[in-house]
Amino acid sequence: MRIGPGETVDAAAVLKVLGLTDRAYIREGLAAALLRTDGQRAVFDATFDLYFPLGVGTPEAARETPSPEPTGPADPVSPVNPVDRSVLADLRDRLAEALAADDRAALTRLAGEAVNTLGRYGSGPATQGWSAHQTLGRLQPETLLARVLAALRAGRQPGYTDRLEPDEIRRRIQGFRGLVGTEARRRAAELRGTDQVARRAVAPSTDQVDFLFAGREQLADLRRTVQPLARKLATRLAARRRKASAGRIDLRRTLRRSLSTGGVPLRPVYRRRRPGRPEIVLLCDVSGSVAGFADFTMLLVQAMRDQFSKVRVFAFVNRTDEVTRLVSAGSADPAALGRRILTEAKVIGFHGNSDYGAALGEFADRYRDALGPRSCVLILGDARNNGRDPNLPALQRISERARRVYWLNPEQTELWSSGDSAAHAYAELVEMHSCRNARRLGELIARLLPV
Repeated sequence: MRIGPGETVDAAAVLKVLGLTDRAYIREGLAAALLRTDGQRAVFDATFDLYFPLGVGTPEAARETPSPEPTGPADPVSPVNPVDRSVLADLRDRLAEALAADDRAALTRLAGEAVNTLGRYGSGPATQGWSAHQTLGRLQPETLLARVLAALRAGRQPGYTDRLEPDEIRRRIQGFRGLVGTEARRRAAELRGTDQVARRAVAPSTDQVDFLFAGREQLADLRRTVQPLARKLATRLAARRRKASAGRIDLRRTLRRSLSTGGVPLRPVYRRRRPGRPEIVLLCDVSGSVAGFADFTMLLVQAMRDQFSKVRVFAFVNRTDEVTRLVSAGSADPAALGRRILTEAKVIGFHGNSDYGAALGEFADRYRDALGPRSCVLILGDARNNGRDPNLPALQRISERARRVYWLNPEQTELWSSGDSAAHAYAELVEMHSCRNARRLGELIARLLPV
């Protein structure tokens, strides 16, 4: 998150008004002063809990609750730190009751107790730590769904339905998982240092997650940000277009007008520009891990189509096909866009590996009508050609026919031309930019696209 002097002054003013006695008020006040987008809230909450924890050391609930005497075999999950099954059963019973009652205070206490009892690992000071993954793997709160549902239906309250109950319980379980993660980070910060844990254990906001390493849930979150990001970028492009339409000073007409003021050019005359909206052509690699990056960019540009006179989208693996209609129809179901392209478009030939040389050659031969003096081509892909011919002449022909050609590569620059990548060879012909996350993509589109 970008915090400057203005945000710092606002945060100080918030603390002056709210005081330092209510932690919940401080959290909401600082969030109101510091956050600018929805995706930043998860990062803020995790960081706030690290630097302003509820407590220090062993949670009070874990100190007050004596460990029962072992009455059965130890939990075999971790032979280093075995846990008596009676302790585990007691935690699960109390967790089921708290989930059924939606008791937030009890869930917070149980999260601390569970991490203290189940999450410790390592046998020495150098290897000791606390793991949310280990805690949840032993506790398995998801398996309590049926028990909690039975308890709720036994004392059913007005307004509940069979359809809504499972979703509500899953939401509560997910909230408890978050509390366990918060507690594990707090305990780890006391051992390793808050700054170190904050750098390594707090997940970045969705717009800063690398496309190549984003999971299914992160890609789904990214797709939900398409419309807000498109509106922001459309506003920036419209402002650039208004500024560009002012034109440059017409020196001859300005001097002629200055004769009426004794030769002093008090009123300059401008050469008015009437810039036409550009045509956008997307050429997207939809194979493997690059597919998430391509899908998101296709949806983003399609959402901004009002800013351009025409938008055409082409996809390829080792063959190239136009998928403009699929992108337009797939905006209602973004998650299925990649599957529809692979099944309905002719993007795969005799093998399923990427072949940039063949794809660029087919595009340059079959779709020459898409290129012209007003077209801006965005090529999306990692340029990994699996050792095949990169077909540089085809890219040269595309560059000569289009107004501008930019290549957006989701890999970091250090990996270009490593292994089977032909990135540096392509970068000698067209302008190539590293575009690893949604924030960087937004910056590039706002800066590079012609107006």
